[in-house]
Amino acid sequence: MIVCPNCNHPNPDGAVQCEACYTPLPATSACPNCGANIQSDASFCGQCGFNLRAAGFTSTPVEADNVSLPDVAPAIAETPASVPELSFPDPPAQQPLIFVPSVLAEKIEPRPDLSATPPPAAVSSVEPLRSIEPFNSVEQAAPADDNPIAVPSETSTQLQKQTAKLLHVQTNTTAELPQGLAVIHIGKPNDRIPPDVDVSGFPNSEVVSRIHADIRLEGDSYYIEDVGSSNGTYINNLPLAMGNRHRLRPGDRIGLGKGDKVTFLFQLS
Repeated sequence: MIVCPNCNHPNPDGAVQCEACYTPLPATSACPNCGANIQSDASFCGQCGFNLRAAGFTSTPVEADNVSLPDVAPAIAETPASVPELSFPDPPAQQPLIFVPSVLAEKIEPRPDLSATPPPAAVSSVEPLRSIEPFNSVEQAAPADDNPIAVPSETSTQLQKQTAKLLHVQTNTTAELPQGLAVIHIGKPNDRIPPDVDVSGFPNSEVVSRIHADIRLEGDSYYIEDVGSSNGTYINNLPLAMGNRHRLRPGDRIGLGKGDKVTFLFQLS
C-alpha cells in the first residue's frame, strides 16, 4: 500500500498516481536486506534499519503492470469528395484616364534693393582685452560643492533566501533548520547518524527515536519522511506511512511519536 503524500489516500502497490487526487506517487522498491517495500530515494530501510547508501544499493522502482490498449482505427472513406467548379465574374471594363493640366500662378516677389541699405555703424571704440589669470590651485579649478552627491556602496544587494524553522508547540521554542544541507536528520545523538536537529533537550523526548525522520530540500520545497522510527511521525494529526514523504507547507503540524507530546509547526520566513 502506498499512501499519497498530498492527500494521504491509501493506494495499492504498484500505483503510479493517486486514485483520489491524481498526484504522482513516489517510486518504491524492495529492501535488499529484509525485502520490505521502501521508497526509492530512502537512505535507510524503515523496517530493519539497513543503510542503503553505505551498501551502494541502487533501488529499482516497482513498475505497474503493462496494460495493452486495443487498436481502434476510425474508418476513412476512400472516395474523394467532389469539388464543384468555381466560376469567376468578368473583370469590369477599365475607363481611360484623362489628364487635365492645371496652371499654377507663381507669386514673384521683388528683390530688395541693396543700394538702399544703410552702411553699418562705425565702431567708436575697441574694448581692451582682459587679462586671464592662471589657476594657481586645485580649489580654483574645482570649487567646493555644498551638496555633494552620495556615492552608492560597491557592495551589491544580496537577495534574501527563505529560512525554514520548526516552532516547538509545548515550549514555544524555535529551532532553525540548518542551511546548505539537502537532507536534514531529526532525532537524538547516536553513533550512526548524528542529528542535525537534536530534540533530546525537549520535554518527553523519550518518544522520539534516535534516527526518527528526515527533511529533504528539493528546489524551494521541503519534504519530510519517516526513516523507521519506533513511535511514528504524524502530519496534521495523520500518520505518515514509512517510506512515503509529505511536502511541508507553512503551518503544517509535525508530531514526533505518539500522544502529540513532541510537536513542531513548520514555518518559513
